Amino acid sequence: MRFVSPLKLASQGIMGMNRRNFGYVLSANKRELYPLVDDKMQTKQIAIDEGLAVPELICCLKYNHQIKEMHELLKQHKEFVVKPTKGCAGKGILVITGRCDEGFVKASGSVVTWVEFNRHIASILTGLHSLGGEPDHAMFEKLVHFTDTFDGFSFEGVPDIRVIIYRGYPVMAMTRLSTKVSDGKANLHQGAVGVGLDIATGKAIQAVQFNKIVTHHPDTGKSFENLEIPDWDVILELSARSYEITGLGYIGADIVLDRDHGPLILELNARPGLSIQIANGTGISKRLDYIESIYRKRKNHSERVAHVQKVFG
Repeated sequence: MRFVSPLKLASQGIMGMNRRNFGYVLSANKRELYPLVDDKMQTKQIAIDEGLAVPELICCLKYNHQIKEMHELLKQHKEFVVKPTKGCAGKGILVITGRCDEGFVKASGSVVTWVEFNRHIASILTGLHSLGGEPDHAMFEKLVHFTDTFDGFSFEGVPDIRVIIYRGYPVMAMTRLSTKVSDGKANLHQGAVGVGLDIATGKAIQAVQFNKIVTHHPDTGKSFENLEIPDWDVILELSARSYEITGLGYIGADIVLDRDHGPLILELNARPGLSIQIANGTGISKRLDYIESIYRKRKNHSERVAHVQKVFG
């Protein structure tokens, strides 16, 4: 295994956890604003209030005694996603694509029995998957049907796009593509593929899985070379507007592409991870330093997007 010194990484603009936490997360994000993104229901509500597109809500459970009512409501839905409203790193998210006599069918094709499903919901409500282990709510959303842009680039599940925004400026982006090992979830920690994206065009730069460069999807064999994300300007503007609706200076926006509704904000994150640097093959520090020096000059989100496309493209 090859080791690189922290000084060399810093000279290449690679940002580490300490600098992210103390230089950006804590300094640019006011503590009282965290609930706006730590609670997915609050995020959905403020986005709707400001006219930003989000996946449609089916219901939100607060108590165990509501599980029976939930099953009655879900009879109308063969496909949906359930997630803890205060979860992190993809924990507790269940992607359902059908039902059978034994229970629900997951994106991977495996079956979750009725007993297992009820137990999973109960575990969400008790806070097993939430930040800090606090009691939580279970949120049910309609399943996003992604565009044919991702045909062959993702195995089951719904691929998403992560954009890092600083002071209202998108600075780095990647798409996260589901694999068999990630169980249909677009989560890099669970084995999804991360593809770095050119911030100006949305074209693929390089791809990684488990922090190692890959050129083809591990399950479909499709090359990432020609991957290009459509509606890229819309995606960047949605991301930039998350700054206005939350007031958070350093944030990650997760966006999905629905074939009928276009780009949708899936969730926002006040502590976005650093693996986006690996996916892009470059550090984020120099971009953040540049934005720090010019961010006061442009207040309109469209102007901010156009500027980063010109400077970082």
